[in-house]
This record gives sequence, C-alpha cells and structure tokens, in this order.
Amino acid sequence: MSFLNIVLLIIAAIAVYVVIIYNTFISLRAGIDASWSDIDVQLKRRFDLIPALVDTVKGYKEYEADTLEKVIQARQQGLNAATVDEKVTAANTLSGALGKLFALAEAYPDLKANTNFLDLQSQLSSLEDAIQNARRYYNAIVRDYNAKLESFPDLFVARKFQFTPRSYFELDEKEASEAKSMPKIHF
Repeated sequence: MSFLNIVLLIIAAIAVYVVIIYNTFISLRAGIDASWSDIDVQLKRRFDLIPALVDTVKGYKEYEADTLEKVIQARQQGLNAATVDEKVTAANTLSGALGKLFALAEAYPDLKANTNFLDLQSQLSSLEDAIQNARRYYNAIVRDYNAKLESFPDLFVARKFQFTPRSYFELDEKEASEAKSMPKIHF
C-alpha cells in the first residue's frame, strides 16, 4: 500500500466520521423538535381547558377575582408565546396560578364537590402528568444534544455546522420556590 493510499484512507475515515457526527446532531435536533411539539400539544390542550375551569369557578359567588384573573392572564401569556423560552415561562406561570386556584377551592366545599370542577381538575391533573413526562423526555434529549456539542471531537463538527445549545424546560427559581411552598391539595 502506497503512502497516497494510506492518506486517502485516513481522509475517507475522517470524512465518514464527520458525516456520522453530523447525522447524530441532526437526529438529536429532530428529536428535540419532535419532543417539544409533544409538549406544545399538551400545553395547548391545557390552555384550551382553562376557560371551562374559570367558568366553573365563576359560577360560585365567593370566588376571588384576583386569582381567576391571574389564571386568565397566564393562559393568554401562553397563547401569545412564540419561542420555547416564552412558552416555558408561560407554562410555569400558569402552573403557579392553577395551584393557587386549586388551593382557593379548598376553602369552598361546594366548589370542591362540584362534578364539573372535579372533572376539569382530573383532566388538568392528567395533562400535568403528560406535560411532566414530555418535559422529562425533552430535557433528556436536550441534555444529550448539549453534551455532544461540548464533547471532543464532536464540538468541531458542531461549530463548523453552527449547531447551538438548546434550553431546558424547567422551572425558573421563582416558580420553583413557589411550587415548593404550595400546600398539598387532596380532593
């Protein structure tokens, strides 16, 4: 085997390796986009359920308008969000507002016993579980993708083809501290 053949073989091996790395980045990025789409669908379902919940609570004379207004504003913020970061912030804000709404319901036994309210709460609980599972999956793919961006020698391919880090879907510090301080509600 001549020196030229060895050099060509090394170049071919490097080219194949670069293609494999590139395709892995493309696959991870597609997984991130698909998993975000799953989250987005669940968030949309949750936003669509909010008006029915608010109407049910409004049917009771003693509701607190401020709490309902925060739920409505958080829903609107979510509907208007365009980027992943804006949607994450809106989802976290809505989660906090809904937690306060359910805590408020604890003070009103008639509301707590209302079948519409219980059904809506059950649907929201189911959606929250789906969102949490989708969030875990999304964050796992983002973690793998971001780690690969920083791994040697993959980082050279990432920089060459301008792959950029993705954000996690997590609670910000304010919502995390509020969620930890929220009372546990059992219906």
